Amino acid sequence: MQTEKIVDYIVNWLKDYAINAKVNGFVVGVSGGIDSAVTSTLCAHTGLEVLTVEMPIHQAPSHVTRAQEHMQQLSERFSNVKTTRADLTPVFEAFKTEVDLEGEETTVNMALANTRARLRMTTLYYYAGLHKLLVAGTGNKVEDFGVGFYTKYGDGGVDLSPIADLMKSEVYNLAAFLKVPQSIQEAVPSDGLFGDARSDEDQIGASYPELEWAMTMADAGKTADDFSGREKEVFTIYKRFNMANKHKMEPIPICIIPKNLK
Repeated sequence: MQTEKIVDYIVNWLKDYAINAKVNGFVVGVSGGIDSAVTSTLCAHTGLEVLTVEMPIHQAPSHVTRAQEHMQQLSERFSNVKTTRADLTPVFEAFKTEVDLEGEETTVNMALANTRARLRMTTLYYYAGLHKLLVAGTGNKVEDFGVGFYTKYGDGGVDLSPIADLMKSEVYNLAAFLKVPQSIQEAVPSDGLFGDARSDEDQIGASYPELEWAMTMADAGKTADDFSGREKEVFTIYKRFNMANKHKMEPIPICIIPKNLK
């Protein structure tokens, strides 16, 4: 992997896109995770205006600490980076008082978790409109096009996706090159949508290295019958998420009316 050349390519791509769109730069939601840290650092390297936003909602203290460490480091390294914080916990709690919370507990909790992501998306677009910025997505290739591990119109609601063609392992390579804080590089991946310590692997049932392998095998035309043991289990997990989340990864279906009916 030609890490330095990839970094240069993404930075130039970001800069060209922003200039052609006639905007001032980018806004990035910072979570304390590897993907948002790499994305915001890449945006910072463009020299354009970058606003990083921390948006806690009952967030685990470790996530808050890492996010703040990264934002401080980035603003010290790059004069074009500004930071802000929007505590969305009161907004989230107010939302819960106005909706029906009856139903199966797991279903309600998942709906509320997705609501957190959508509140953050709304916040990022508020700042984007305020400062004439683009919302930079932080999803990697496995999440965005493999298992669909993101919220539709939440963290999936962005203007452009600079790292969506990179596997998670490749994002880690960029993180080391870009000098992302070590605490973030070593942290266990977690979406932080439930306010507890559960990791992405806890939710999915497979690690990112395993999912990368499964995605590669699926793209090569393999099926579950080609494997056994843990490999078969991981491949089955990958295919289950991939099929269930197609509605996120494919264009919104449009009902095309036949011309003879118009």
